[in-house]
Amino acid sequence: MAYKDKNLRNGFGFEEGWVFGTGKYMIRSHLGSGVEGEVYLTEELDTGIERAAKFFFPSNTLSVKNSVKNHAQKLYKIRNCSEIIQYHTHEKVTVGGQKITCLISEYVEGELLSGFLERQPGQRLHYFEALHLIYAIVCGLQVIHGLGEYHGDLHDGNIFVKRVGVKYQVKLIDAIDWRDSPRANIKKDICDLVRVLYDLVGGQRYYAKMPAQIKEICCGLKTSVINRKFKDAASLKTYLENAIW
Repeated sequence: MAYKDKNLRNGFGFEEGWVFGTGKYMIRSHLGSGVEGEVYLTEELDTGIERAAKFFFPSNTLSVKNSVKNHAQKLYKIRNCSEIIQYHTHEKVTVGGQKITCLISEYVEGELLSGFLERQPGQRLHYFEALHLIYAIVCGLQVIHGLGEYHGDLHDGNIFVKRVGVKYQVKLIDAIDWRDSPRANIKKDICDLVRVLYDLVGGQRYYAKMPAQIKEICCGLKTSVINRKFKDAASLKTYLENAIW
């Protein structure tokens, strides 16, 4: 493989069929990109099992090493949350003459919430259906927040969703350890989730027509109001379970 940009600012661009990890894994397709690196669907060659591989950009050797360590430890700490992607192991590969670290995790079935929403009529959900989806996410966040942890980067590009009967199954990917206040990041998780709900029901165009229960959650997207009302996922979950319609 040839890489013209040795700093890899434009991404890795791994091609389907590329084998890495001393012959353990093969690239199947590109899944997405983030601030830390890129994620690919891979196949574990010995078993045929699909895995996700997150390759970290080589900005600084020490910072990347710490980022990978923190990321792996974070995923391990919140491993009992069924809504979070499960970490397996890590690998070292050489790309463009540089050592790159990747984390191998479970592959999440379903589709990104961003793509799911685009397929819906009017690119939005009925508010009651949107609340069912938000509730599924809140249940996962409650476990994470209960451990004193947070997701750190919650948006429709980091949420996999799959309809199962009358419910939604969700998986949260790309959790980030910002190495700062957990309390502040827990509050940010809630504000980010409220924003997801706001977008699910149609955003600014439809917000004025929403019932009071939706507005009680969204709070006009005013961060200070949201943080006063919902201190963490547990308090938002309680509201959802007890809202009177």
